[in-house]
Amino acid sequence: MKQEINPQETNRAYAFEMWMKSPMPMVTLTKTFDVTRLLKQSKRGGWKFTMLLCWCIGKAASRIEEFRMLPEGDKLYRYDQLAIDVIVNNHAGGINSCSIPYTDDLQQFNADYLSRTQSVSTSCESITIEDAMVIGTSAMVETELDSIVNQYSGVFNNPMVMWGKYRKGWFKTTLPISFQFHHTQMDGGDAARFLEELQWCINEGGR
Repeated sequence: MKQEINPQETNRAYAFEMWMKSPMPMVTLTKTFDVTRLLKQSKRGGWKFTMLLCWCIGKAASRIEEFRMLPEGDKLYRYDQLAIDVIVNNHAGGINSCSIPYTDDLQQFNADYLSRTQSVSTSCESITIEDAMVIGTSAMVETELDSIVNQYSGVFNNPMVMWGKYRKGWFKTTLPISFQFHHTQMDGGDAARFLEELQWCINEGGR
């Protein structure tokens, strides 16, 4: 459910006043993650690596209260549901977006991920969840990337998590991940805490 809230009654009051009218309110942090255990979990369990990473993103975000709020227009909203949006290559040679509702149940998230992305790929029509706080993702696995800075349109204020191809070493596999967020939604410290939570979830290997 989506509900408008009074910014002055939240911990985002100061940020709302400071950043809502900023011409460029987005901030991007980049961190290199150790994804060794997640990759092993993917191969042993037959899970898609991207699905597991998306589930970890949702799990980490669910522990950060600021992810429940999002500025839209000149208002602030609170959501009681999170969703992860992925980019799908469709059968017509183009791309569509596909939102997957986040749940702590990995089996259910995987089932939703597979069924929804297959539906989008076949129909060439995007699937969105209007009443969920959507965390966007973009995986450009054709090449290794050090960092990604996304465009800001002023329409899509949602946080974005982006990455390229993971890097295999002798003893561990690493993946630089860029996290872009609207400064009204959270501060740098909140974003840094999310990245630490994400590494913890990745270390758990999808458990």
